[in-house]
Amino acid sequence: MKSLIIKTSFFAFFTGIIYALLSFSAAFSEKIANSNWREIYSKPTHQWPKPTVDKDVLWQEFESLAIDTSYYDRLEDPKVILGQLLFFDPKLSGSNQVSCSSCHDPELAWGDAREKSLGHDHLQGKRNTPSLYNIGARKSFFWDGRAATLEEQAQGPITAHHEMNMEAKSLAKKLKKIKAYPVLFQNAFGSSEVTYEKILQSLAVFQKTILSKRSRFDAFIDGDYTQLSDQEIYGLHLFRTKARCMNCHSGKYLTDESFHNIGLTYYKREYEDLGLYNVTKKAEDVGKFRTPSLRDVTFTGPWMHNGLFDNITGIVNMYNSGMHMIDPDESEKAADPLFPKTDVLMQPLHLNDEEIVALVSFIKTLSGRQYKMERPQIPR
Repeated sequence: MKSLIIKTSFFAFFTGIIYALLSFSAAFSEKIANSNWREIYSKPTHQWPKPTVDKDVLWQEFESLAIDTSYYDRLEDPKVILGQLLFFDPKLSGSNQVSCSSCHDPELAWGDAREKSLGHDHLQGKRNTPSLYNIGARKSFFWDGRAATLEEQAQGPITAHHEMNMEAKSLAKKLKKIKAYPVLFQNAFGSSEVTYEKILQSLAVFQKTILSKRSRFDAFIDGDYTQLSDQEIYGLHLFRTKARCMNCHSGKYLTDESFHNIGLTYYKREYEDLGLYNVTKKAEDVGKFRTPSLRDVTFTGPWMHNGLFDNITGIVNMYNSGMHMIDPDESEKAADPLFPKTDVLMQPLHLNDEEIVALVSFIKTLSGRQYKMERPQIPR
């Protein structure tokens, strides 16, 4: 009898908790539904409330992606055709086994879905492979911004020993021996001469065709206000205000194209990565990495420069903490000028669980339909 009473009490207690949670969730949903967020944001973006951003932050209002009516015409450009073939051709690697598409797979949102990339001889890289979506709109390339152009970006992986391991001076000679390539270069450049510079240029031209498809959020911006739920609109409001996301993620591609230290440097620890400092050698750049675009973010995980997170809610929880746990004090900074300091834009957000759910639900609306490009027939 005592056991039955205990079981009955536990069941009643557990049922009570479930009922309370459901009631709270229902009340919160009702709170959102009864708010005026939908009315506020069911207007052109220039009439939306200004976002919460810090002083001196240069933010841009959201902008929708245009409907691309010339996409398939551009794919018929001879330089694009050549660049696409080169992108998927493993002969660009020293082993004839690795292509650009090995790490930038169109079926994996132009990334590789790995924490860190794998290349020549199955060597693991140090960083996560960025997606190529909208890469033509970037102002710098790689996590540390070490390349200023797409052509410069392309030659990095080709020559890196742990990626494609190809000697730049040998690549043109290698491709020249493939009967189809001189013809393709003739079509693209008006000359059958195969050169390393033309290879890089063709790859760049092709990569500029890798674009995000329009998302529900684009349709919402353009006036179809039925595209977002009440919860997603509330998440949009949080993104712009309490969550402080627009300090770094604004504009058409939801990135400030800048570099920030968000506290994941692992300074003087096993996974140390000094980021932008490796390029500039400036102490203030230690631990800074390029702000990624949030376009198609649902598809491009795992996230961060080291692939640390495989869950968007986990990322929001991290930002919610403020990430100032390992900042140096004055004496530590004086003793070690390279000791990284987390960006002042990172602040505790004090988001509650329901706000986190709403914010994540909005972030998911930034992803459109994936276009899985068919792999071309590679010249032999």
